[in-house]
Amino acid sequence: MAKYRIVFLILFFLCSLFSKKAVAQRYLSDIDSSFFIKDTVRPVLKRFENLRISGYLQPQFQVAQEKGAASYNGGNFSAFSNNRFMLRRARIRIDYFLATKDGFPKAVFTFQVDATERGVGLRDVFVKVYEAKKHHFSLTAGMFARPFGFEVNLSSQFREAPERGRMSQILMPSERDLGAMITYDPLPKTARNKLFKIDAGLFNGQGLSGTTDFDSHKDFISRVTFKPQKLKKWELSGGLSLLYGGWRQATKYVYETQTSTTGDKLYIVDSALSNIGKVAPRHYYGADLQVKFKHGWGETELRNEYWRGSQPGTATTSTNPGTLPDAPTYLRQFDGGFFFLLQHIVNRNNQLLIKYDWYDPNTKVEEMEIGKPGTNFNATDIRYTTWGIGFLRVLNENLRLVVYYDIVKNETTQFTGYTGDKKDNILTFRFHYRF
Repeated sequence: MAKYRIVFLILFFLCSLFSKKAVAQRYLSDIDSSFFIKDTVRPVLKRFENLRISGYLQPQFQVAQEKGAASYNGGNFSAFSNNRFMLRRARIRIDYFLATKDGFPKAVFTFQVDATERGVGLRDVFVKVYEAKKHHFSLTAGMFARPFGFEVNLSSQFREAPERGRMSQILMPSERDLGAMITYDPLPKTARNKLFKIDAGLFNGQGLSGTTDFDSHKDFISRVTFKPQKLKKWELSGGLSLLYGGWRQATKYVYETQTSTTGDKLYIVDSALSNIGKVAPRHYYGADLQVKFKHGWGETELRNEYWRGSQPGTATTSTNPGTLPDAPTYLRQFDGGFFFLLQHIVNRNNQLLIKYDWYDPNTKVEEMEIGKPGTNFNATDIRYTTWGIGFLRVLNENLRLVVYYDIVKNETTQFTGYTGDKKDNILTFRFHYRF
């Protein structure tokens, strides 16, 4: 009899978790504060009342322009395939909350994993502790999202386009990192400065691409968020972001883009022995703005974001490394950003998506200067632009369908294989289910 009673309690607990309307965090660093203002779990489940389980599933089918297409839309295609089914994301998130007597958050522990055909990986493991007197500050420690930019922090549960832009994926791979962060975010309704949220933290720098920190240098990352402000039918929000860090140079060879005495741009090497062990500067500066207009059909929204700065890399990549590169360092000045228009059609269940994004890994060179004999410029220095056009259909509160076409353009250069535009456009059909 006791065995059946235990089974009944487990089933009842699961039903109470999954029968509620799906609620989740829109931004990776946010916690749903509504969880703390409740006491809905029956006494028999009292021990579970602070536990929340959520997740989402993204099965999809894609078609590329040609077999073996390189892509930032779910990864490169295999050499003999131009179409594929894949499970892009399948995530389970567990949050355990503690609240103060007056209903404000006291602490939260979060654990999230991603399990697909490519393997099982950790996404979030962190604890967030709140200052319990005035409820203005919190401290986060563990593996969590870097507080930089709007697109990086917009959760994949709510992002309308299938993927983040090329720049976001190269400069902020996996979005997360190991570190600690202090947040100023006044929670009481009567608090001053509720318009602002300020995050500032120190991070290892390699994100989820490495298993351990490979040097002593940390990235300082900070973001000032201007929370949404309503002006009649308009709503405005935005933010300013900063990343100041770098990683250890393993060799004495440091290449930078300069102009020669003949007027040609080329990589010039500095080979001083003192370069070994110096910090290769990794400095990002970002700004973003979101504007919404509410009307009879729903909303028209425009999102804008721009980054620029310096990015260390190697001759063949500008992606942040997971292990210390045992190769010459290449210092490049970059910029990039996106414009994203979202338009409801007839009602909130139908949405048109139009996005333009670009990433220029080396702003000091362009087009036919790349691949010119003697300059050493190659595919890593090529600027990419992407037009994304899509349609999103909300089928119910848990399920939506996205059809999205990426039109990818690379600079025309003298470098072999990039003398014209690559055939790397991608069509994506995706179901998105969340609970």
